[in-house]
Amino acid sequence: MNRTSCRENIMALTRSKSRNTQKDLHHRKHGAGHYVAWACFILILLVTIFPFFWMLRSSFASNSALITDPGAIWPSETSLDAYRRVFGLTTPEESIAQGGAGASINFWLYLRNSAIVASVITVGQVLFSAMAAYAFARLRWRHRDFVFSIFIAALMVPSIFTAIPNFVLIKDLGLLNTFAGLVLPTFFMTPFAIFFLRQFFLGIPREIDEAAMIDGAGRFKVFFKVIVPMASAPITTLSVLTFINSWNEYFWPLLVGQSENVRVLTVALGIFRSQTPQGSPDWSAMMAATLVAALPIIILFSILGKRIVNSIGFTGIK
Repeated sequence: MNRTSCRENIMALTRSKSRNTQKDLHHRKHGAGHYVAWACFILILLVTIFPFFWMLRSSFASNSALITDPGAIWPSETSLDAYRRVFGLTTPEESIAQGGAGASINFWLYLRNSAIVASVITVGQVLFSAMAAYAFARLRWRHRDFVFSIFIAALMVPSIFTAIPNFVLIKDLGLLNTFAGLVLPTFFMTPFAIFFLRQFFLGIPREIDEAAMIDGAGRFKVFFKVIVPMASAPITTLSVLTFINSWNEYFWPLLVGQSENVRVLTVALGIFRSQTPQGSPDWSAMMAATLVAALPIIILFSILGKRIVNSIGFTGIK
């Protein structure tokens, strides 16, 4: 019994010393700089999230409450009237009675148009950019590096400089107010997409291509059966980034897609804001529509955000 008791005392003393050592290490590791960094991180996080909170808060308030008490953190009375107006569940008379502008928005049509345009651009741009990146990274041909430097130089050209030539071209082709006109300028490739995938393709050993070609595979088979599966992570990342950018695009769809049948959600929200029969915009419905329009992007980025960060770091982009 004495030996057992002694052994237990020694074990208890050892555990106590271990805990004290861990506490000392914890205090040494987490100094003042650690807490300052966490405070800065929390502050930046709050600043980033606050616009979304304010948008959510405004969507549940009435327009009269937004005018009488604009600085309230949360409205005293909440309702879903703004969402009902966005989804077309109210008549113009009911909208006016609720404090809305009386204007309407065909939300589901514009949501469908945005989904079509963003999806088509994503599929085309990722496919053709991956093929171009494969040619720049894996194939040997004359003046390859010179042509690639031209592509990189295109990254420094603001998109506003190419908007007018693209508009004239789309107009001459008779593609105004069509999905083709909305999609074509960015359907095939962009310099960033090519550069992004080329950086990853350069890190794949060339012996893999040579082994596949010895087994009888051609260039296209090597690309689709070997390279693309190995590059699934950066391709997924590029797909998400392209979809988000296409979904949020405003200027080009405003120029080309004025027709109701092809109008995307970003343009529709701008037009909805300008429709003010009552003298002021329907801000609560505007916030509700913006929040619903942003939800697909927020959900997509929340699911794949970690993969995006890892892929960008892996390809060497800072």
